[in-house]
Amino acid sequence: MNPVRAVLMLLACVVAIVASAPLHAAVRPPKLQYQMSTLPNGLRVILSEDHSVPIVHMSLTYHVGSKNERPGRTGFAHLFEHMMFKGSRNVEPEAHTSFISSVGGSSNAYTTEDETVFWETFPAQYMPLALWLEADRMATLRVEQEAFEREREVVKEERRMRVENQPYGRLTEIIYGHAYTTHPYRHATIGSMADLEAASIADVRDFHRAYYVPENATLTVVGDFDTAQGLQLVSQYFGRVPKAERPVPRDIPKEPTNQTRERRFTVEESWPLPAVVVAYHIIYDGHPDSYPLHIVSKILSDGQSARIPRELVYNKRIALTAFGSGNIIEDPSLFYAVAIVQPGQTPEAAEKALVAEFDKMKATGVTEHELQRAKNQFARDYIVGRESNEEKASHLSHAAVIHNDIRTADGEFDIFTNLTVADVQRVARTYFNENNRMVLYILPKATGGGR
Repeated sequence: MNPVRAVLMLLACVVAIVASAPLHAAVRPPKLQYQMSTLPNGLRVILSEDHSVPIVHMSLTYHVGSKNERPGRTGFAHLFEHMMFKGSRNVEPEAHTSFISSVGGSSNAYTTEDETVFWETFPAQYMPLALWLEADRMATLRVEQEAFEREREVVKEERRMRVENQPYGRLTEIIYGHAYTTHPYRHATIGSMADLEAASIADVRDFHRAYYVPENATLTVVGDFDTAQGLQLVSQYFGRVPKAERPVPRDIPKEPTNQTRERRFTVEESWPLPAVVVAYHIIYDGHPDSYPLHIVSKILSDGQSARIPRELVYNKRIALTAFGSGNIIEDPSLFYAVAIVQPGQTPEAAEKALVAEFDKMKATGVTEHELQRAKNQFARDYIVGRESNEEKASHLSHAAVIHNDIRTADGEFDIFTNLTVADVQRVARTYFNENNRMVLYILPKATGGGR
């Protein structure tokens, strides 16, 4: 048998066993080994040796996302993800990516509501190069008018392709725009077209000075290197980056928590079929309630065999598709479900069916079998997800940046495996209440009909 095929078959067997067997301490993955320190300029550094392959993965996480943007200036965090590839004092535009690819590596970046992450994976001997490249653009990024205007057009086109020209592309934007009144989660990470048009080079430079500083960054390096030597290299390249001119802004408006009745909205979009949304405000990532809410999300909406798609799509045939999730992020967010209404069915029927699934979770909770299955799925994802240096770095940086407690990178496994049926029902009863609910009808413009 082909040796690669044999390894894949063995891995498949291991995954199947983990997914089907009850969880015991024996299946717990080894804890991550790491060293965390902070440079004098405020940069937090996490180093984790892994000599299994001669590869290093490095991520630089800036603790800034779309929630740090001011009204009228949305989209800046994502725009800056683009700007960070437009050259620095010693590196020409787009050359950062070219340097990494020329040595057999890969690199990219992404932006969320809470953070912006730049990453590289490369052969271990090129660690000094990767560190120098990241340090150079942290310290001496070019923020020039021509590059800014060009990238603004790129982002606008990205918005057209991903959001405005896609059927149901504005769905998430509409949900959060109605569910929130104050918190910046109410606007999409990509920003609005009007705000992108209104942005000035002065605004962009001020955003850069405020957030792209060592005190607001966490460097995570996982792979084939010596920790002492790695820290020396990090200090050599990043230690020269100056501290910020002023404290990093953290004045994010809080969403009022005193909703006393169900909120209902109807909007119209140029979509072929109606969409019905039922949403509830929930707690933040790392809160004790967030862990059973993850389990609820798996049971209600993770995959076609989950309760919501099974009932609405296959059993009742009310929806063409039905999906949802608990969006558990740094600040309190939403648990929502969406039904795209089947032709011949009504939005009212879809709403009733969605609410019934949330009410059922409150009234009868979950079975031991459902809970165990969700735990097994989590354990499988957790274990397999640590196969790569990239995933290990992701676990470590998420714990350090979003939880502000790196111990949760390992500690969450035990929290999940110890959850009970009572925990799951308790959070359902806490959050899935009428007074905490938003119901949103998104109707095709052709059929219209205000409500």
